[in-house]
Amino acid sequence: MNQKTVPSVSRGDLSQFLEANLQTVKINDYCPNGLQVEGIEQIKVLVSGVTASLALIKAAIALNADALLVHHGYFWRGENPCLTGAKFERIKKLIDNKMNLFAYHLPLDLHPEWGNNAQLARVLELTVEGSFAEQGLASIGRATQPGLHTVGDFSRWVEEKLERKPLLIGAPDQPLGRVAWCTGAAQNFLGDAVAIGASVYLSGEISESTVHLARESGVAYLACGHHATERYGVQALGQAVASQFGIAHHFVDIPNPV
Repeated sequence: MNQKTVPSVSRGDLSQFLEANLQTVKINDYCPNGLQVEGIEQIKVLVSGVTASLALIKAAIALNADALLVHHGYFWRGENPCLTGAKFERIKKLIDNKMNLFAYHLPLDLHPEWGNNAQLARVLELTVEGSFAEQGLASIGRATQPGLHTVGDFSRWVEEKLERKPLLIGAPDQPLGRVAWCTGAAQNFLGDAVAIGASVYLSGEISESTVHLARESGVAYLACGHHATERYGVQALGQAVASQFGIAHHFVDIPNPV
């Protein structure tokens, strides 16, 4: 009896596919994008997740993963480059288990189909009318779900879809007009959202100064959680890889309140 062949993709072919689609060389980022830790050559099982934490690495090992695909990897600009402490433990686990680590930060945020902004729009049922802010990282459009007439309505809709109550800065009864958004730590784009006429701006994190600008500008702000807003892009990218090469893919969500 012939043993069934398990589909696999070479590390090089996967790298080429990801680079061709995410166009990392065209995007100015503050971390390296692509293969960050080299592992086994042939990849049969891919695990995706938001951040390459030790918990995610252990979950990938339990799933017999050959590669880990994340949005938040390692080697950020300005951080201590030494492999000590938590960073050492994470990278040692990857190397000991011959697991590849692929990480895509801003290129994944920006992708028009698999990107975090595009996927958040899909989840929240937002039309995409355009982009704005640095490198076009933020998006603007409108909510299409019936019955969303006010900012408060939209806040409750976001809570339902993301399964997390957002922090709303602004009047709940304010009419809902154009919606602007950018996942993750993009609170500093609120000023750009004000300038292009948004009625509400949604992001992951919030700063002290964000509160004042939202109050003074009249543009409501929704802080929905860095992790909560960035769970979808890496899932979509992992699924695209699985469809392209026929390999197994598992998304692992490591809960994070921030």
